Amino acid sequence: MGNDTQIPRFACVGDDVRLGERVRLSPFVNLYGCEIGDDSRVGAFVEVQRDATIGRRCKISSHTFICSGVTIEDEVFVGHGVVFINDRAPRATTANGAPQTEADWRMEATVVRRGASIGSGCVILCGVEIGARAMVGAGAVVTRDVPQGAVVIGNPARLRRTIKPDDQTFSDMLSKEGAPDAD
Repeated sequence: MGNDTQIPRFACVGDDVRLGERVRLSPFVNLYGCEIGDDSRVGAFVEVQRDATIGRRCKISSHTFICSGVTIEDEVFVGHGVVFINDRAPRATTANGAPQTEADWRMEATVVRRGASIGSGCVILCGVEIGARAMVGAGAVVTRDVPQGAVVIGNPARLRRTIKPDDQTFSDMLSKEGAPDAD
């Protein structure tokens, strides 16, 4: 574990977790077999599974689930209650009724590129890439790749607009152009 890393009482952090410098964890996190980069913050009631990676300077808000196969690059914001999915056809049992094992399903990786923001309550299906500095609106269901700098909203998430490189924040953009219309 890195220097100045804060692990509070009631945090469940496996021995196989790699934490960077100055990582801040909230109570009631559940981390195992994952990696979290320098200066990242993880809110309460977050689970990060084995083989998931969170980059540097990220903020992962409370009640979020990050499953195996998810890579979150540096400087990503993940809102409250975001759920990542890593299996397109989940089942409890095989066709003959036996409980599934690791050999009975195929994990599909998901990548969130540097500086992207994912709003609260989103569901991110497996096998997608969310591009650098893209914004996923609250409650969106991402079923396909999100291009770099795109703003997507809805279920399924659809392109609403593209953030120009000189735009500083989504709030600034909204004040210039007005709030997005419902689709």
